[in-house]
Amino acid sequence: MSARVALVTGASSGIGEAIARALGAKGWAVAVAARRTDKLAAVATAIEAGRGRAFAAALDLADPASIDACFAAVERALGPVDVLVNNAGVCVPGLLHEVKPDAIASEIAVNLVGPALLTRRAILSLLARGAAGDLVFVSSENAVKPRPYQPGYTASKWGLEGLARTLRAELDGTGIRSTIVRPGPTFPTDFANGWDPAIVKRMLETWKELGIQRHLRWMPASSVAEAVVAVLSAPPGTTYDVVALTPEAPPELRLTGRES
Repeated sequence: MSARVALVTGASSGIGEAIARALGAKGWAVAVAARRTDKLAAVATAIEAGRGRAFAAALDLADPASIDACFAAVERALGPVDVLVNNAGVCVPGLLHEVKPDAIASEIAVNLVGPALLTRRAILSLLARGAAGDLVFVSSENAVKPRPYQPGYTASKWGLEGLARTLRAELDGTGIRSTIVRPGPTFPTDFANGWDPAIVKRMLETWKELGIQRHLRWMPASSVAEAVVAVLSAPPGTTYDVVALTPEAPPELRLTGRES
């Protein structure tokens, strides 16, 4: 896989950091973008200590002006963007009638509207150059297995997958690929930082009662990063549709046949 220029959002920790590091290890130029610029600096330093080039860019996906400024800064620093990985996401847990309106609006802005606007910038850049490229949308199994206590997050990830599929049709034949990577529970990430333990307890109990979450095993963030690398490694003319990942159940939960 030849070196390319990639922009990874939500790259200050967790899945985004793992993806950025994996692409940097391939010798790519990687722009790491997020709100927490202090943590981005450490990720960029780690990439440059290896085989890659890096640029840390401040990005607030709830602010259209920040989106435009980020994309322009990345292309000035590293050159035209070939790959966009829309990974950033936020979740405010609670039943819909319990969650504050501004929290719901923030989830939709950061998880859906912001990625749409950033993707628009990437598409315009690629089409202007007549270049092939990749748009990767890191979704969630919530998009196909809705979870109570995460209504805004679930709705926004559902919408993100709809966006990715629409773009696949709109861009077919241009060499610009649109792919969904759909991870299940992943750790370590900062995704649940600040959540109320009481709500988490209610949430997990409800999921178990409804059969949504059979066990509490997690995947490492590196597993999702490897899936993204595989998507980007597909030969020209070939595209992945959806790559879904889920942690395996512990041995004690395996199904056993009847004893003879």
